[in-house]
Amino acid sequence: MHETKERLLLAGLQLMLQRGYNATGIQDLLADTGIPKGSFYHHFESKEQFTLQALRLYSANVHATLDEALGSGQIPPLERVRGFFHNVERSYAKEGYLGCFFGALGQELSGTSEVFRLEIEGCLMGIVDRIAACLEEARTAGDLPATTDCTQMANVLTNCWEGAALRTRLRREPEPLHDVLDFFFRSAVRT
Repeated sequence: MHETKERLLLAGLQLMLQRGYNATGIQDLLADTGIPKGSFYHHFESKEQFTLQALRLYSANVHATLDEALGSGQIPPLERVRGFFHNVERSYAKEGYLGCFFGALGQELSGTSEVFRLEIEGCLMGIVDRIAACLEEARTAGDLPATTDCTQMANVLTNCWEGAALRTRLRREPEPLHDVLDFFFRSAVRT
């Protein structure tokens, strides 16, 4: 990826996470990065296209982090899933507990933009699919009941996490995230 384009996308992700899509203007982004307006339009046709690319970059980073966390066969599957979410919580802490970009953008735009609604849902389903596969490993290993619907469980965990990320954003503290993980894993391993 071109260095200027990447700088714009990374800065845009941070600004939109802090302020929201509608409150982040292209001029704000240019002022934050010191990049000329012409360079923005060289890489992006519009603010919507820019935001879609920022969302895809965020998604690719989340999915890569998830693949790395879940791919370690040396660690039991349930510990890998929990470890991924602990890593995410640490990244939220570095950002001041602003929560998840998917959730923040989804709440703001899903009611007004079908493009963003579908894109964000696809990103979240990528998370669900990866977690479900790891939970299936846990089920096969006997760490979850044989009747466990791993896709449903992954959906519930992702949904709960997104809600907790919102509460974390509101409260600027990690407790909602910890509560979700503790409750989920306590409940998940019951037979």
